[in-house]
Amino acid sequence: MPKAQAECENLLGQVRACRICPDLPLEPRPILQINPKARILIAGQAPGRIAHEKGVPFDDPSGNRLRDWMGIGRARFYDATQVAIVPMGFCFPGAGKGGDLPPRRECELAWRQKLLAQLPDIGLTIVIGKYALDWHLPASAKTSVTEVVKNWRAHWPLVLPIPHPSPRNNRWLKSNPWFEIDVVPKLQERVRQIVE
Repeated sequence: MPKAQAECENLLGQVRACRICPDLPLEPRPILQINPKARILIAGQAPGRIAHEKGVPFDDPSGNRLRDWMGIGRARFYDATQVAIVPMGFCFPGAGKGGDLPPRRECELAWRQKLLAQLPDIGLTIVIGKYALDWHLPASAKTSVTEVVKNWRAHWPLVLPIPHPSPRNNRWLKSNPWFEIDVVPKLQERVRQIVE
């Protein structure tokens, strides 16, 4: 096994064994996907309840829509040598009134920089949701998700801010048809360039 791969596997093992959050609503179950050969990084919020139960990120309607937006199937999406999935929080943070609670900061502080350092060949980072946008695009932290996504060309082709693909965002997508008309085809083209 090459040294970079061994280092990445070691770090991934440490993250998956992480128990720094003693008060999670469910037992800790860090969910992420990483390999030093990955060319695309998906930076999201935190696993939802379904991801926690299955132990697989984006194995739900949100993931189906995200894969459609990217123009790739499950096999490529779950191939860690092509797509890394490193959310802001690795465990299900619990549910609130309007959806899941924000990702826990402990993951970011303990692991994020170390994990991203294992990804030297990322050609596109897809940033999903407000917490990930604030971290990856800090200059936009006081801007709404809609405004950051509307300004996607400012970060293209290395970074693409997108709304969360959750069915809860159907109203946003209906109010902002330009996203699926203008942005999604560019995303699919860029993904093809990178992975094929």
